Formats: sequence, structure tokens, C-alpha cells
Amino acid sequence: MESLSPIALGFFGSLAAGSLTAIGAVPVLFGRIPSRATRDLSLGFAAGVMLAASFFSLIIPALDAAEGQFENGAAPAAIVCVAILLGMGAVAMLNEKLPHEHFSTGREGPDAVALRRVWLFIFAITIHNFPEGLAVGVGFGANGLSGGLPLALGIGLQNAPEGLAVAVSLLGEGYSKWRAWGIAALTGMVEPVGGLIGAGIISLSQPLLPWGLAFAAGAMLYVISHEIIPETHRSGNQNRATLGLSVGLVLMLFLDVWLG
Repeated sequence: MESLSPIALGFFGSLAAGSLTAIGAVPVLFGRIPSRATRDLSLGFAAGVMLAASFFSLIIPALDAAEGQFENGAAPAAIVCVAILLGMGAVAMLNEKLPHEHFSTGREGPDAVALRRVWLFIFAITIHNFPEGLAVGVGFGANGLSGGLPLALGIGLQNAPEGLAVAVSLLGEGYSKWRAWGIAALTGMVEPVGGLIGAGIISLSQPLLPWGLAFAAGAMLYVISHEIIPETHRSGNQNRATLGLSVGLVLMLFLDVWLG
């Protein structure tokens, strides 16, 4: 693995993370679907992992990279703060402009009557997954295995329960179990595209490194706040979801510090 280029690492790392969407949806093929409370607990755990990864694998390295470009002053912090807000704003704009549908709250974005319901689901997951793949690619592009592996792990853990949620929702719409699993699996395949773009940009232009890292962090933070956490709190399982988030956050923090 260490012999691969950062771009290849970004692609394969985000591909592995995206593939866990398909693995997470496997229970629908056997009729063994975890309870909503269990799914919310696992999503909360994944949100905690991603939250820790955003800071330890993206924001702190972004600050270090910016400080290497500027001797002192407020410039490094300003660059990272602006890039985080740009990342959050970019995903928020996608959220507004693309027609999509959340599983609990219904349709958002421009009216899209002509679009079939399944494509609204796919749009929603695309909005969710692309910045995650981008973050993995940026992590690998910036710092190789040590930078990208924690992000790929955290995002992969989040993708598994998400894949199950997609497949279960499609089953409820009358899709067969194999078709529901197949569509859920395909929704994760946008992540390698984001990973390839993120790793490529960072590898080709080092001055963009702090901007790319912090931008990816902002995109992930938006997804965590706007998509994952509200989804885990909608069915009255907020205590389990918060427990999962706490465990995921401290576990990721421990692993990141321990493994360097």
C-alpha cells in the first residue's frame, strides 16, 4: 500500500469506504433488519468517529500546513476558518439546489415532480457521500496512509448503517430485496469520485493543502450536523444516539493519538 501514489491511495481508500455502504445493506437480503434504536445508536457512533476525524485528521493538519506557509500572525487560523466555512457553504448550496428527499422529513430543494422517488433518494445520498469521499481523498493526498486511513475508517463506519437505512426505505417503497440492496450499494460509489478529485487537487498543488484539508472538514461537519445527527434524533432515540456519538468520538481520539 505504501508504494501507491497519494492519488491511488485516495481513490482506493474512498472506494473501500464507499463499499461499506453495500456491506451495511446486506441484512435486507436475509430479512434480518436491526431495530431503529440500534440503527440510530450505530449512526451516532459513526458521527462521533467522523467528528473526531474531522478535527484530528483534517483541521489540525490544515493549521500545521498553513503555519508552514506563514511565519506567524493570524493568517493560518484565518485560512482554516474561511476554508471550513466554504466547505460547509458548498454542501449547503448543493443541499438547496439539487432536488432530493430525506427519509423522515420528505422532499427538499427545487420541485422535481418528474423525477422518480428512487432518484430523489439517490440525490440525497450523493449530497451526503460526495464530500465524504472528498475528505478521504484529501487526507490521503496530504499525508498518505497516516492522513487518510482514520478518515476512511470513520466514514466507512458511517456508511454501513446508512446503506442499511437506504435499503430498508426502498423495501418500504415496494422494491425487491435484491434491487433495494443494489441501489443502496451504488449510492456509495460516488465516494471514489470525490476521493480521486480530492487527492488529485492536493497532490498537484501543495499551496492548496490547508485550504483543501479545511474545506473537506467543513463539508464533513455540515453532513454530520445537518444529516446524521438529526436523523438519529427523529425517532426518540436521542439518548442512544448521543451515547454512540460519545463512544465513537473518544474511541477515534484514542486511536488517532495512539497510532500516531
